Amino acid sequence: MTPIDSKPKPALPPRFAAPSAVTWIVILAFAAFFIQGLMSADITPQRLWRGMFNLWRFVSLAFPPDFSKLDVIAWSMLETMNMAVVGVAFGVILSLPFALLASSNTTPHPVVRTITRLIIATMRTIPDLIWALIFVVAVGLGPLAGILAIIIDTIGFCARFFSERIEEVKPGPAEALTSTGAGRLSVILGAIVPETLASITATSLYSVEKAIRSAVTLGLVGAGGIGVELSTAMRLFNFDEACAIILVILVVVIAFEQISSFIRSKVI
Repeated sequence: MTPIDSKPKPALPPRFAAPSAVTWIVILAFAAFFIQGLMSADITPQRLWRGMFNLWRFVSLAFPPDFSKLDVIAWSMLETMNMAVVGVAFGVILSLPFALLASSNTTPHPVVRTITRLIIATMRTIPDLIWALIFVVAVGLGPLAGILAIIIDTIGFCARFFSERIEEVKPGPAEALTSTGAGRLSVILGAIVPETLASITATSLYSVEKAIRSAVTLGLVGAGGIGVELSTAMRLFNFDEACAIILVILVVVIAFEQISSFIRSKVI
């Protein structure tokens, strides 16, 4: 007879399954690439020590920062922000048709969806610096090349997230409009877009933050903005001026991130 206070013992947790042959191949391949990466980096105590010394030298020469050219820095920073805002504005507008064509519930045909998603993936995969170099060759030096690069980069970033949000929309409102005889465009504008508007706004604000940081680096390849001033200061070893430029960039980026967070908290 089983005692009243006796309780069945909890089952032991199952053991981890033995790794499959494919898992071992992946682990070994990763380990091989990791070791190869360490070897190609040529990491030595001498290089690390010399790097620390050079970094300290840079910091000692960069402080105190030189704000004597603050007017030029401010104008270049304004140009960078203009590039980011204009590029993102056009990029977001162009992302909407791409997202609609790439979404399973709004695309006119699966083939169109596949081709559109491939185009979006291509835009997103190629780094913005590469796009900037291409457009510098196409249209020359200056902000226009940076704006075009940001437009392409924004389409690759936003269209993907827009399409994923559109596919998550519940079919109820769209089916209700369709039952009343509404056309395809009316259903999209009346049911799908309003449902995704908050998410689209939040993603667009993230894109502006991303574009401001990208616009800084795009100037390093001649696409205009504050990056041109930073590149010039570094090449001329004016590290105190470079430090001033970096501080201005830091203040502007943090300020815009705070403004963006405030807007998102009110919209979402």
